[in-house]
Amino acid sequence: MLFDDLQRPTPVHLALPEVMDRLNRAGLPDDRIAGICAVGTHPIPGPDQLEKKVGRQVFSRLRGRLFSHDPHASDNVVIGKTHRGTLVEINRRVAFADLIIGIGECMPHPIAGFGGGCKIVMPGVCSYRSVADHHFSWMRHRNSRVNLLDGNSFYEEIVDAGRLSRLAFKLDFIINEKREVVRAFAGDPVEEHREASHYARSLYLIPLERLADVTITSAFPLEVGVQATKALTMAGFCTRAGGSVIWVAPQKEAGSILPLIREMGSRESAEDFHRRLIEGSVPDHLKGFGISYIMQVVYFKELAEKFTVIHVTEGLSPEQVRMMKFAYSPKIEAAIEQVAKKIPRGDVALFPSGGNIIPQVR
Repeated sequence: MLFDDLQRPTPVHLALPEVMDRLNRAGLPDDRIAGICAVGTHPIPGPDQLEKKVGRQVFSRLRGRLFSHDPHASDNVVIGKTHRGTLVEINRRVAFADLIIGIGECMPHPIAGFGGGCKIVMPGVCSYRSVADHHFSWMRHRNSRVNLLDGNSFYEEIVDAGRLSRLAFKLDFIINEKREVVRAFAGDPVEEHREASHYARSLYLIPLERLADVTITSAFPLEVGVQATKALTMAGFCTRAGGSVIWVAPQKEAGSILPLIREMGSRESAEDFHRRLIEGSVPDHLKGFGISYIMQVVYFKELAEKFTVIHVTEGLSPEQVRMMKFAYSPKIEAAIEQVAKKIPRGDVALFPSGGNIIPQVR
């Protein structure tokens, strides 16, 4: 049983007991079921965090058989390569399981099109080098973008990894800003994900007549750590080159992004830094962080090169924001005044929940 981590609001504590009960009725007792938190290359949660995610009942039922994936484990198993040649190396317990079931959520994703589906395997239970091979290779492909599955190499490689792993069944939730379940989709990991993505599109797609001169976006509901950057990435899809983006994110737990800020302060271009990553030359002070975290350096550098970004935040100092090559503002009103001096008239896009949207320019 694979499930996502605490960075996502998936109600694993509600779903896991039901799935386990059904497996019991089919003749599979609890002692033949193991749970694995599919963290990808995110920080590995401790026992208290695992219990919070799965709930007290499942934590007890799976005592001794509840694990967190370790992307650096020496016993991760190579199971093959995708049709484009990406290495697929996964958690040993997953590699040798008889049946693999995943529980997650489907929501807009800046480069995979939509989250959910086979992402529970890639990056969920893949090794660090496997995730690096995939993510760094395809992160800047022109079709690696939100709301696109067919022709999206980033997504299609994820599907290949899921099929290679023998992921048999997936349950994906659609969750609103209040962390309430709106709908659930289940079945074949690829087919249910397509249906879930279609439904998510109907909820989150925002049609725009043209590229905005100014985009004002809030990180809500994804405000913690690197997740807060998704709103900024989405804003980049609908703002004209040379335009302005006002990015509102509290950064109340800013400690996790401080090394990213340090790297943003370097003179390297987005292109040069990305080339270093592909060549395997990750800066030493970033090696302890997740792959998706390191990718943000490339995206932030791109955004700083293409737009004027004003960061409205209370968790970072003006000096730290300027290191990111962004402008700082303590209040959104002051940020709007700053932009108005440069662009007195223009088209403005406003996203109160910028972390959960699909901006689409007609």
